[in-house]
Amino acid sequence: MILKYLKNRKRNKLLSELVSERRAGDDLFSSDEKAAFDDIIQNLRNNPDPEVAVKTAEKAMEKIKLPHSTSHIRNLLDLLLVVGAVAFGIRGLYFQPFRIPTSSMQPTLYGIHYQELGEKVHKLPSLLRGLLFANTRAKAVVTAPGRLDPESLKHKTGLLFDRTEFTIGGKIYSLPGDPVKVADYALLDPQKEYQTGDVLADGCVAWGDHLFVERFSIYLLPPQRGEVMVFTTENLFDSDGTPLEASSGHYYIKRLVALPGDTIKLLDNQLYIRPSGEKEFKKAQAFSPRFEKVYSGKGGYQGHLSDMGVEQITSGSEITVPEGHYFMLGDNSRFSKDSRFFGFVPRRNLVGRAFITFWPFSRRWGLIDNKAPLDVPTGEHRFGTFPVMYKQ
Repeated sequence: MILKYLKNRKRNKLLSELVSERRAGDDLFSSDEKAAFDDIIQNLRNNPDPEVAVKTAEKAMEKIKLPHSTSHIRNLLDLLLVVGAVAFGIRGLYFQPFRIPTSSMQPTLYGIHYQELGEKVHKLPSLLRGLLFANTRAKAVVTAPGRLDPESLKHKTGLLFDRTEFTIGGKIYSLPGDPVKVADYALLDPQKEYQTGDVLADGCVAWGDHLFVERFSIYLLPPQRGEVMVFTTENLFDSDGTPLEASSGHYYIKRLVALPGDTIKLLDNQLYIRPSGEKEFKKAQAFSPRFEKVYSGKGGYQGHLSDMGVEQITSGSEITVPEGHYFMLGDNSRFSKDSRFFGFVPRRNLVGRAFITFWPFSRRWGLIDNKAPLDVPTGEHRFGTFPVMYKQ
């Protein structure tokens, strides 16, 4: 009984393999090969003796040149094609990855930035630190007294990281980042007389938050005030008439602050909103708790500055958002090019809601925009940032 079961199992297994092979190679076999293949399968099914059926089938298969190796490769390629199609479908319809290149949404989302080294981070091997926190070491100590030669700053493009070389007192130093970024965090000053031992930098340069943008829900749930949105810059122009796409890239990320029909004004570094049909302006904080931290004055948040942008927006004048458009502002208001400069964003430009920060593993990892600000006063800005942002 057991022997009969084993013999039948061997026949059934061979039969299953041959049927799969026949189907997979339908467009590869000649007519004669297909006919021979079908005969083998039929005999294997009908022969009452499973052992004889298997031996007969195996002998018959030796006479047919079957593309076994190529069919397996073909099956693998078919599988990879399907997986790839699904992955690209998910990317196109639901989740799309982005990297934040600039500081305009700090401290909610970080672009390329300098950060101080915490004790735990400092002790990690550089490779592990880079994999976990997407950064590279930035350390330079003056080895000879002298002044910075401003003409010596040279931008060096690397495979993974850009660097900037410069000379102080005849000695060459190199730090990660472009010249503007390096001059910012290293406090490079051509008027300063540097001394041996002066620390120019002792931290890391992180290469921007990587996030997924959820693209589907904006077709079901209309965008809301306070949400962080990604949009394209097509047909948007800077205040000087320069196409935004040419000067700043195809994608932008900002906080949506006003809806179609809203009347808004920026006055004394505060955004006021009057929804369509209402008579009174209210502070932005009254419309979404997301604005509370933007106006907290902590951890780098500074509100929305009314002394930057084009005059018709920053002078306290009232402007109404047209139908089918939105008004966008960056959280790092002093260093953000946003709707104060390029105006209203059409609905067709919206890509989706910023959803999850998946890399690096910083305090911002996880759902976007759900972290409280650091309980440290924002303070005064210096060069291109607020020093408190170095701590994040």
